[in-house]
Amino acid sequence: MTAADTLTTTPLGGPSLPQERRLVTSIPGPRSQQLLERKAAAVAAGVGHTAPIEAVAAGGGVVVDADGNSLIDLGSGIAVTSVGNAHPKVVEAVQAQVAQFTHTCFMVSPYESYVAVAEALNRITPGDHAKKSALFNSGAEAVENAIKIARKFTKKPAVVAFDHGYHGRTNLTMALTAKAMPYKSGFGPFASEIYRAPLSYPYRDGLSGADAAAKAISIIEKQVGADNLAAVIIEPIQGEGGFIVPADGFLPAIVDWCRANDVVFIADEIQTGFARTGAMFASEIFGIVPDLITTAKGIAGGLPLAAVTGRAEIMDASHAGGLGGTYGGNPVACAAALASIEAFETEGLIERAREIGAILTERLTQIQAGDPRVGDVRGHGAMIAAEFVTADGSPDAALTAAVAKACIAEGVIVLTCGTYGNVIRFLPPLAITDDLLHEGIDVVAAALAAS
Repeated sequence: MTAADTLTTTPLGGPSLPQERRLVTSIPGPRSQQLLERKAAAVAAGVGHTAPIEAVAAGGGVVVDADGNSLIDLGSGIAVTSVGNAHPKVVEAVQAQVAQFTHTCFMVSPYESYVAVAEALNRITPGDHAKKSALFNSGAEAVENAIKIARKFTKKPAVVAFDHGYHGRTNLTMALTAKAMPYKSGFGPFASEIYRAPLSYPYRDGLSGADAAAKAISIIEKQVGADNLAAVIIEPIQGEGGFIVPADGFLPAIVDWCRANDVVFIADEIQTGFARTGAMFASEIFGIVPDLITTAKGIAGGLPLAAVTGRAEIMDASHAGGLGGTYGGNPVACAAALASIEAFETEGLIERAREIGAILTERLTQIQAGDPRVGDVRGHGAMIAAEFVTADGSPDAALTAAVAKACIAEGVIVLTCGTYGNVIRFLPPLAITDDLLHEGIDVVAAALAAS
């Protein structure tokens, strides 16, 4: 028996949503096409979409559209629905909270669920030091507030982010984000005192973790200086940048340098958090303990919630009223988060992420062995990527886009990423069955072979 056998693989009333890939029309079907036409007329052009469908139901490992097509979900809404869409515990908790109240604003009339989420995060995030948390609405908000807190604590202005990093779309987080298109181009000027250091990218730089860290630290010391530096922020495994896994030793060396120089180390675990990588947080894989950690995405089963959690003395640096927001820690989202965290801890989801990772890695490595266009397979847990390249090893964005488009046409939702647009990332819900996962990979393999 695998962990999958103990999971809830369908939403409440599960038999009504079969766990299968089913195509009854082309993608998009007529009803989905009608919605896309309304979207084009009503929604700002800058808001894009990956799958041209009108989603009407989702759960386990599938998304069902208005035309009756059932698509295998290998994206989880970008690592959000990790417990599965409409997880029964989340549904029950949300329904109960909505019946009580939907909002009071925690800064006006506090409520228990906000405090309970903070307590849970303080308990489950890496490190046994005293911690405190603050809740927000989105990952970008969490990152912005982590930077605010670090600057307030250190009384220093500068922040270092890394090549290929993604931290959000607000003005400050665009400055932290490395990729110009589509995230930054034309939206400047950006926030000041943001600097960039080279990341460890083993597939492309060939450096050991120690050598890559030494290179990054040298640049930081020369171009910024520790006396000016409030924080270093990094995704332990990069998300939008291409699921880049740094070489062993890179992250510990950066953490050690930060500790020695009174620099706050911020782990952006917005995509890697909550069992996604086969650990509750990816920092655990690398043996590091962040000073501050930002979380969102998988935290609340699909409801908008985010957090900054960290060392109590750092978190307490802000004056009263310096942190917060009208909707931050909304009670409905908090109820969903508590139910989701319970599911992560009691339903074998960490173990399930490892099982999913083993299947993905084995299957993609087999494909790689027979097709040199798959340059690299990497990741941890249910966060695995394949990087596509040309014959000389250059990034092949065109092939990547063609494969992804063909997969969606055949009823499998996959997401692309990477600074060069040449990576397909696999982020299935942890509630997906082995059969659906294998079928999804079969479709990816066929799409690649036909491209």
